[in-house]
Amino acid sequence: MSRYSSLKTGLLLLILMVGGSMVPAFGQDTSGASSSTAASGSADPTTFKGIPGLPAVTVQTNPDGSQDYTVTLQILAIMTALSLLPALLMMMTSFTRIIIVFAILRQALGLQQSPSNQILIGLTLFLTFFIMAPVFDRVNQEALQPYINAEVTARQAFDLVQVPFHEFMLSQTRESDLELFMEIADRRDIASPQEVPMNILVPAFVTSELKTAFQIGFIIFIPFLVIDIVVASVLMAMGMMMLSPLIISLPFKIMLFVLVDGWALIIGTLAASYG
Repeated sequence: MSRYSSLKTGLLLLILMVGGSMVPAFGQDTSGASSSTAASGSADPTTFKGIPGLPAVTVQTNPDGSQDYTVTLQILAIMTALSLLPALLMMMTSFTRIIIVFAILRQALGLQQSPSNQILIGLTLFLTFFIMAPVFDRVNQEALQPYINAEVTARQAFDLVQVPFHEFMLSQTRESDLELFMEIADRRDIASPQEVPMNILVPAFVTSELKTAFQIGFIIFIPFLVIDIVVASVLMAMGMMMLSPLIISLPFKIMLFVLVDGWALIIGTLAASYG
């Protein structure tokens, strides 16, 4: 009972504290406020003292014409950017090509859950950081550090961030894919590939990455498919039609993959495919 009584006492104190902050001070004359409220016909929001909220979002204009936003607005922009970070990581880096090749490799080996999805995604992330390290270094040196040192504005830093990614994606995008999306967007005013905007370059880059990933996956699939065909033919010749060929071919495919040092070969090929 003592525990419940202390809980009730705490709740009553909390209600009194919150309610007391919203009631006018003792002895304060509110007749003038009441008469003005009755005369105006609407409640005055400054009559009662409520719980203070977040500071107002303001924008300060500098002498050079640039604008500085308050910390509240900057935090809001950063949290919004963090929610879009996974999509940017998958669509504007080498992540798409690598994860598709790894998925096709696991399917070709006949392994359903090994390596697991967590292992493949983790390996893909670290390999993506390895491949994109030169791009990230350029972004840090040309955009992030100048912005931290207050040498450029937020808008200029945003434009500088796009330059390394634009060059990387443009070097990995096929001309046919660029022409396709330029035709869909009806953009005839683009004179050179360097002038291609990001809204056209990103889908063209993703399309090229999908094509390249499936081409690499097709080449990887062929030797394992040959092993499956040979094992199935041998079992048919022996009359063992009730035995699944996958059970017999799986050890041979794993042995072949280990003998040729498959992981190093595939990872090296993926890294070298980006030049």
